[in-house]
Amino acid sequence: MSRTALIGNVTAMLEDAGFLVSDRCAVRPKSFDVAARRGEDLVLLKILGNVDALDAETGAEMRRLGEYLQATPIVIGIRTRDEELKPGVVYFRHGVPVINPDTGYDLFVEEMPPLIYAAPGGLYVSLDGDLLADEREERGWSLGRLANELGVSRRTVSKYEDGMNASIEVAIQLEELFDEPFSSPVNVLDGAEDVRDAEPTPSAPDADPDDEFVVHVLTRAGFTVHPTARAPFKAVSEDEDSAVARVLTGHSAFTPAAEKRARIMSSIGEVARTRSVYFTEEDEGREAVDGTALVSREELTDITDPEEIRELIRDRAEEPTEA
Repeated sequence: MSRTALIGNVTAMLEDAGFLVSDRCAVRPKSFDVAARRGEDLVLLKILGNVDALDAETGAEMRRLGEYLQATPIVIGIRTRDEELKPGVVYFRHGVPVINPDTGYDLFVEEMPPLIYAAPGGLYVSLDGDLLADEREERGWSLGRLANELGVSRRTVSKYEDGMNASIEVAIQLEELFDEPFSSPVNVLDGAEDVRDAEPTPSAPDADPDDEFVVHVLTRAGFTVHPTARAPFKAVSEDEDSAVARVLTGHSAFTPAAEKRARIMSSIGEVARTRSVYFTEEDEGREAVDGTALVSREELTDITDPEEIRELIRDRAEEPTEA
């Protein structure tokens, strides 16, 4: 299956599951293909045939954007260079959860999160340690008795009951011993943080030198500007104390390619519940493109009151909907 067909299939699946899905980010560079929202769940999806194509820089960008936009980055893929991705298993690449389309269907359509995740050494599950301790004590088994049944140490059983994750083999043994599942779902829509190693969000890249004027103006207006490296927009600018709040920000001469980016920004903004603004080098004679505000460098130069910048963005950019 071609990557284009795979993206189309995943998009259709999300729409069937009740997600609002953005236009495809058909520009380069790009760290994700579509944004999708259902209720409060916002996901940024990268869709690949071979997930080994996800490099460290793209993974870092996806995780940064997830923090800036309060979204979960997810990769949906078919295989690695060595093997097919197994259904019902969450993998990780550069800190981003990876699932195959069947797992995606179970998660998004059936609302059944996976129970298994891959980590160095094999496949694992997250155990409900309290339930395990209750069942062991109800049966009158000591830690040592259960350890003998599992072929592990008493200390290991104690760790399972304290919340340590277990191999899938141990999880199957426990289910057979007690006729009860002890596995907890992997919360993929929260980034699967309950099972992956905690890692700080990668540092943001430096702003493009060509964007320094725009960054200066937005900073003076009270925004915190988060530059991006591989997104359809140059930055995510935010000010939680302002009615403008979070803004996708672009900047360049307004070429046909820039207009395409502005339209994609509008679509992503609708899904992510942000405004979007494209700063141009010259006055384009219009105030917006599909909901993305257009503001010329000349207009910015003439503004001395920072609040006027907020008002300009608020007046020209389409207001994000909470529906």
